[in-house]
Amino acid sequence: MLAAMATFPAARPGDAVIGIAWKVVSAMIFTAMLTIVKLIGDRIPVGEMLFARNFFGLIPVLALIVYSGKLRDALKTDDLFAHLRRATSGMLAMGLWFAALQRLSFPEATSIVYAAPLMMVVLAAVVLGEKVRVYRWSAVGIGFVGVFIILLPQVTGGFDVMGDAAALGAACALVAAVFMAVTSIFVRQLAQKESTTTIVLYFLIAGSAVTLLTLPTWVMPTLEETVGLVMIGVLGGIGQLCLTQAYHYAEASLIAPFEYTSMIWVITVGYFIFAEVPAPTMLIGSAIVIASGIFVILRERQLGLQRAERKVGSPLRP
Repeated sequence: MLAAMATFPAARPGDAVIGIAWKVVSAMIFTAMLTIVKLIGDRIPVGEMLFARNFFGLIPVLALIVYSGKLRDALKTDDLFAHLRRATSGMLAMGLWFAALQRLSFPEATSIVYAAPLMMVVLAAVVLGEKVRVYRWSAVGIGFVGVFIILLPQVTGGFDVMGDAAALGAACALVAAVFMAVTSIFVRQLAQKESTTTIVLYFLIAGSAVTLLTLPTWVMPTLEETVGLVMIGVLGGIGQLCLTQAYHYAEASLIAPFEYTSMIWVITVGYFIFAEVPAPTMLIGSAIVIASGIFVILRERQLGLQRAERKVGSPLRP
């Protein structure tokens, strides 16, 4: 947790198992959050859910920061615009993912979004000027083949984005993956000059402010929907704290592949709650995307590349 990060001793070799456990727990919590998004999203607008994700997500985060006595330090920033830019990009990514969940099965939407780390490699080369060699480029290319396989039902059906809900959902998920990669670039730049606590706190504050602009589209929620909105935020905040704690115990490159354990929970929830049976093309394509993503992560570990944005969250995390 954020408060614990300031007090725990340096991580020991055996702590890697604890870090992996925190990572898996965070994946489960985020899956629970997205399940609620899918359950109430038929009537609650995306903007309203995004505001709830940020505003109520402040509850667990602020509680721990205040408890640790570091609120004043967390509020110190030298670049408010950079935080606002990151929040705007993050909200676009999250909003598109939420929209995709309403039009695709849970596993399909998640599988397409898994392409974010692959797109991150492309942006790192183009925007940050990082040297990307043939191994990672090959993994990215193979990963995009996996995305194409996932999209095959929509492609063979004409991919009518305006007239087909599934095609629109697939397009939303693809663009969400792009914005997740862009957000990761912004976070990496912020991490060079801002603390982890500051980045997480301002993401929630700025995200609340940005999504408040969608107020004219909101509807009056029922009691059950109100509880759902609160839970979206609280679960999102707790999941973020668990993720941060995971990176305290182990190197990012070691535990990052365990991000993909979320597919287990996604398929399980999709089947038992939404009666969604994964198509063969989805299973094959997602396996390729996941394998490519893991290869990229392990390759970066081998090369000793630093991924500062992973200290505050995975690009796959809403």
